Amino acid sequence: MSEKLETRKYTFTVEGETEQWYLFWLRDQINTCPERTYNVSIDAKVQQSPKKFFKNANAKATPKVIHICDVESNDKVHTDQFQNILDEMKEAKTQKGIVYNLGYSNFAFELWIVLHKRDCNGSLNHRKQYLDYINLAFGEKFENLDQYKHGDNFKRCLSKLKLEDVKNAIRRSDAIMERNRQDQKKLIKYKGYAYYRENPALSIHEAVREMFIECGLIKK
Repeated sequence: MSEKLETRKYTFTVEGETEQWYLFWLRDQINTCPERTYNVSIDAKVQQSPKKFFKNANAKATPKVIHICDVESNDKVHTDQFQNILDEMKEAKTQKGIVYNLGYSNFAFELWIVLHKRDCNGSLNHRKQYLDYINLAFGEKFENLDQYKHGDNFKRCLSKLKLEDVKNAIRRSDAIMERNRQDQKKLIKYKGYAYYRENPALSIHEAVREMFIECGLIKK
């Protein structure tokens, strides 16, 4: 593949280091794929508050940002926290002209990671229950999620993934969201954004799909 490929830039704000490490891994995988039609540059800032990011940004240099975050739970404190994030994302458009798109996971980013290797269709009661799925998916024996999220451990899990696994995660995510629609689960609409209150549900795959389409790795 020619080294003269155009580079397309993608900007993310993320809640933690695991999301950031994943996006940098994804960038490296795309940029070494012979079938790509573009290279990608990914700017992923660990910033839980969209407002803190966009107040120092401008629409010309950063016209679009994707915020990766978790729904956490249906408890009021988490619901209010999540909707406050959506409030800030809306402000980015009205105050700075920056389009902020949502890439959520319900409950957690671990759902997206598990879907690279296996289905995760059942509703869970707590995010810690993802640990069993992670251990099964990656052949690990992590004792808790903190151990899994340790840099060396998480990156070892990433080393077991390929771009084909990402495509499978997109497919499994589509199946989850289609099932939610068929089951007529309540879709919450707020400030121009939409999400399911019940888990499992996610939209992070939409951002990854868009990147893959633009880079010629999957068909539209």
